[in-house]
Amino acid sequence: MTSDPSGPHPAIPTASDAAARKKGIPMTAMLAALSAATFLCGAAGLTIATAQDGSPATLPDLPAPRIQEPIIPLPQSIELDGRKVLLGRRLFTDSRLSSGNGLSCASCHQPALGMADGKPVSSGLPHYEGVVNTLTVLNVGFNTKFSWSGQTLSLEEQADKVIENKRTMGGRWETVLSDLSADSGLTTAFGRIYADGLTRKNVVDAIAEYEKSLVTPNAPFDRFLRGETDAIGEDAKAGYRIFKDYGCISCHQGVNVGGNMLQVFGIFGTPTSATDGANTAGAAQGSGIADDKPVFRVPSLRNVAQTAPYFHDGSARSLREAISMMAQYQLGREISDGDVSKIESFLDSLSGDPPLPPVN
Repeated sequence: MTSDPSGPHPAIPTASDAAARKKGIPMTAMLAALSAATFLCGAAGLTIATAQDGSPATLPDLPAPRIQEPIIPLPQSIELDGRKVLLGRRLFTDSRLSSGNGLSCASCHQPALGMADGKPVSSGLPHYEGVVNTLTVLNVGFNTKFSWSGQTLSLEEQADKVIENKRTMGGRWETVLSDLSADSGLTTAFGRIYADGLTRKNVVDAIAEYEKSLVTPNAPFDRFLRGETDAIGEDAKAGYRIFKDYGCISCHQGVNVGGNMLQVFGIFGTPTSATDGANTAGAAQGSGIADDKPVFRVPSLRNVAQTAPYFHDGSARSLREAISMMAQYQLGREISDGDVSKIESFLDSLSGDPPLPPVN
């Protein structure tokens, strides 16, 4: 996939606009503080801003959550360099990153599939088939660990590795840079942003900046945490209570409802997808957490309703199946269909507005 996966979108008013008006901040003054690279994402508004010189812009304060819980709402405004985001978005859909393999990042991270690919296991490349489920890149900038193993510790490191991984892009950085450098429009774009122009480090930096912009704000549950008590229904509220009571919250917490720790898969018993123990595909090696069971990074549950199938091998085809399996193997208990439905309602409420492309 080399074409842009999403079409043009109009600029829309944001929550921060409303906040500025309430605080008496003149919109003309606020807009003057932001550069032409400022853009908007999300139907109800995620503001991403950069100052004219690329340094962070000052944004108006936003109300803090009214309900203190282990889950933190996604921010409604973030500070990124909008010029880099636009360039990174261009690279994200560029198949030259795979050195002739015909793949771009967008080949496996598709907007219609929650920025995953909907397959149990990624297709991989000829002679190097994929071995793990494709993880979404929605809200990926809020993770502190990356990939299934969680042993990659920055988004930049992850983007750099994917290019040459023989089961993902299968490219060679030497060839990638040569091919990109032959594009005068692209080299000009890099020269306007980076003092040293088009380099491996700067390609990675731009891609990472774009990925950080893929935020899904205003999920019903986030609005609930901010005090909008009717944002979620009674089933979702009950599901959240069960989620906490059963202990799911001990691993799935924080702003990304996961993505920040490692955990054994199969604490109580061994799932059929984990019979290879610590050698299970995608598992962390040498984590020191377990020697006989696979250890994975705890996935984020944001927008989880859109990213089936689930687990490292896609063995859970539905969210209900995934909930039941987690109860059995991670909690050591069976839960009723009614409780499964309530937890599913809560997880559905974690889906926010889809990210929209930047608008200059």
